[in-house]
Amino acid sequence: MAAIEALDRFADPYLGVTWQSLGALRRVERRGDAVQIDVTLGYPAEGLRDDLTQRLSAAVGARVELTLGYDAPTLSASPNVRGVKNIVAIASGKGGVGKSTTAVNLALALAREGAKVGILDADIYGPSLGIMLGVPVGQRPEVKDEKFFLPIKAHGLQAMSMSFLVTKETPMVWRGPMASSALTQMLSQTLWDRLDYLVVDMPPGTGDIQLTLSQRAAVAGAVIVTTPQDIALQDAAKGIEMFRKVTVPVLGIVENMGLHVCPECGHESHIFGAGGGERIARDYDTVLLATLPLAIEIREQADSGHPTVVADPEGRLARAYRDGARHLAARLWQISRGAAAAPRISMTDD
Repeated sequence: MAAIEALDRFADPYLGVTWQSLGALRRVERRGDAVQIDVTLGYPAEGLRDDLTQRLSAAVGARVELTLGYDAPTLSASPNVRGVKNIVAIASGKGGVGKSTTAVNLALALAREGAKVGILDADIYGPSLGIMLGVPVGQRPEVKDEKFFLPIKAHGLQAMSMSFLVTKETPMVWRGPMASSALTQMLSQTLWDRLDYLVVDMPPGTGDIQLTLSQRAAVAGAVIVTTPQDIALQDAAKGIEMFRKVTVPVLGIVENMGLHVCPECGHESHIFGAGGGERIARDYDTVLLATLPLAIEIREQADSGHPTVVADPEGRLARAYRDGARHLAARLWQISRGAAAAPRISMTDD
């Protein structure tokens, strides 16, 4: 069957290796003038369904009927963090690079692609998750058995943040051990409901909170957010090295503010420099997951409680976040596979 031979060479769009080597192909069956292909990916890809169908049709030379399944790997199983398959830290070496906005939009993008997702605001001193998710001021998580928090639901995410536990005017005047203790409590005492991914919005830098997370939880991987600016890239490099020292895989780089397009004349300007994200990804043997422009709507949408992926889910900015989210999840799948196992596939030709 020519279709089978073609699929033997069909590579995953993010990982560059064949679905057969990844064990993703489940069934290939000729049905009249069409080929039925059943695939189970290790990352959510609902937004890629039409594109994959077209690529497969071109590869096999026939109309394809695609059944696209999804089964997230489990890299973060831990008794300390219940109900979570994978913990993904979103980090930056310095503040002001758009890390929290990126974390929220990546979490929403994973959910939009078909995953079950939670988000934890680990920035104890400057929590912003409540504002960005539009959680009403004063809303508190429910408590179960006088011990556990039930995460707040917002835009399809399960969310927990220090901003849900204190008033917005309350400064967290705490020493490092107290902040670390607060993070440990939120990690271990939140009843997450069968999450494929828990996205953790880290504070900037490489301090107590980062070490606490790596020690208290099995972190599946980290994403580093930066701008193309040289000083931001230097700090991003420190973030990469920090995660490597605590044996957390760096899944890739998200470059923010990579390009500004004038809304009046369309002129493109690299205000903070060009190519920085690609350069640091290359230098540190990782990948560039996404490049986001300097766009006022990203800030406005986050401030309004309706982040970009919610406000305009099919727009160009949301598509960039969704592409980056699929890519980071695909990288987790690749890590979980290790050496590619033999695929399980049944093939018939009517």
